[in-house]
Amino acid sequence: MSTIEKDWKVFMLSLVKPAIAILVLVVVAVGVAAWINWNRIAVVLAPEKQAAKSRSEAALKADELFWQIFHGGEYEKIQSTLDVLTAAYLQTPNDAVTAAHIAWLHQWRISERVRLNSVPATISDDAVMAHKYFREAVTLDPSDARYLGFLAGAMLAEGNIHKDEKIIREGYFTLLDSIKAWPEFNLFTSGYIMSRLPPDSPRFREGLQWQWRTLDECTHGKIDRANPNYTKYMPLDTKEGAKRVCWNSWIAPHNFEGFFLNMGDMLVKSGDWRTAQRIYANAKLSREYATWKYSAVLEDRIRQAQDNVAVLNAPDETAKTKIMVNSRFSCMACHQQ
Repeated sequence: MSTIEKDWKVFMLSLVKPAIAILVLVVVAVGVAAWINWNRIAVVLAPEKQAAKSRSEAALKADELFWQIFHGGEYEKIQSTLDVLTAAYLQTPNDAVTAAHIAWLHQWRISERVRLNSVPATISDDAVMAHKYFREAVTLDPSDARYLGFLAGAMLAEGNIHKDEKIIREGYFTLLDSIKAWPEFNLFTSGYIMSRLPPDSPRFREGLQWQWRTLDECTHGKIDRANPNYTKYMPLDTKEGAKRVCWNSWIAPHNFEGFFLNMGDMLVKSGDWRTAQRIYANAKLSREYATWKYSAVLEDRIRQAQDNVAVLNAPDETAKTKIMVNSRFSCMACHQQ
C-alpha cells in the first residue's frame, strides 16, 4: 500500500469515527426523548373517535322527548330530559345528534335562566357542558356547520365566565370559521351572541353588521339599510338548500319572527330605534305570525322602541325589559310551537 493510500485511509477513518459517534448520540438522544415523551406520543397515536353508523332505539326515543319539551317550551323538564338523553349517549357515545341535543339542553337552561326564581351559581356549569357536547358533535359530524357555530358560542360563554382569554379567542375565531362554512345560519348565530355586549364595543357593532349581512345572504343581494322592508323578498321562502335557515321550519317554527325580534332589539340597543321599528315590523309578514306566542312582545317593542333605548342599556339585573338574548324567550322565540 502506498503512502498516499495509507494517508487516505487514515483520513477517511478520521471522518467515519466521529460520524459514527454522532449517529450513536443521535439515536440515543432520540430514544431518550421518545422514552421521556412516550405519554405524548401515545396520545398523538391514539385512534380517532369514529361516528356511529346507525342510531340506537334509545337515541331515537330520546330525540322524540327532546323535541317534545323543546318545541313545547317545557323549561322545567330540562333535567329529566337530560337524564334520558345522557343515558342514550352512554349507550352510543359516538352519536353526534344525541351529543348535540344534550348540548342544546344545557345551552337552553343557561340562556333562559331568568325563568328561575333563584339562579344558582352552578348554572355556569351548563356552559362547560354545552362546550363539551358541542365539541363532541363537531368531532363526530364536522359536515354540519350549525354544530360549529353553536360550539363557538359555548366556548365564548365558558371563556367569559371563567375569564379565560385563550378560550375566548379560540371561540371567536371558531365563529369566523362557522360563518365561512354556512353564512346564512352562522351570521345570525354569531351576531346573536354579540348582542349581550355594550353597544359601543367593536364586537357588538360587528354582530349588528352580521345581522344585516344575514339579510343580504338570504335575499341574494343587499337590503336597503334605511328602509328594510322585507315584503318583496317573501316569495323567496324555501325549505330546501342552505337558505332554508332564513325561514321558518319544523326545527324552528318561528325562526323568521325571532330573527327580526332580535335584530330590532340590537338596533334599539345601538340607539337606532326608528330603523328598529321597521325591522320589528317585518316579523308580521310571516304566515305563522298569528300563532307566534311572542307577538305581543314584538308589538310592545314597536310601541316602546324609543323608550327602550335606555331600558336595553340598563344593567342586566335592573332592566325590566331585557334584550332577547338575555330574556326568558332567548331560545323559545324561534323554537316554541
